[in-house]
Amino acid sequence: MPDPSSPDSPGEPPAEALLRLAEAMVFAAPAPVTPRQLTQLLPETADADAVLAALRARYEGRGVALVEIAGGWQFRTAPDLAARLRRVVQVPRRLPRVAMETLAIIAYHQPVTRPEIEELRGAALGQGTLDQLLEAGLVAPRGRKETPGRPTLWGTTPAFLSQFALQQLRDLPRREDLLVDPAPLDPTPPPEPPPA
Repeated sequence: MPDPSSPDSPGEPPAEALLRLAEAMVFAAPAPVTPRQLTQLLPETADADAVLAALRARYEGRGVALVEIAGGWQFRTAPDLAARLRRVVQVPRRLPRVAMETLAIIAYHQPVTRPEIEELRGAALGQGTLDQLLEAGLVAPRGRKETPGRPTLWGTTPAFLSQFALQQLRDLPRREDLLVDPAPLDPTPPPEPPPA
């Protein structure tokens, strides 16, 4: 009798026991689960990527979806239901505008020092703003810059990727796409001057 915890052959879908094990791990994990982490739990003959792909297919069209975020996999509310749930599910408090501006600067310019953030923002940065981002787990120190005073370098964390449903930093919108386009020019040509 074949082992129920491993696929019968490479071309067949993963066995039910492997899917259940992967499902339990992703559900219980506090952060996105990488295929490498799952491999440590599965039998040697199992393909973690195939198990995750089968599990993702199983959740298609359900109330929750298995999504790839921050280099791993995590269960999330199905995108088409998220807006309806916002009416009844308490949403965490939003960050103030200055914190969001600071977070955006860090995300796009990391690693970056506090004086560099202030220069890019054009305003001073209070310690409370950095403390909020640290407390939320969205930024973390990334060493020190080799300049006089050795200021702390700041960068985003995996929690930042997870919070904004990004798989990697390259998934951030391009800065050019975020700029407001100037008003289009009037396509009608100016009137011709009268003949002299």
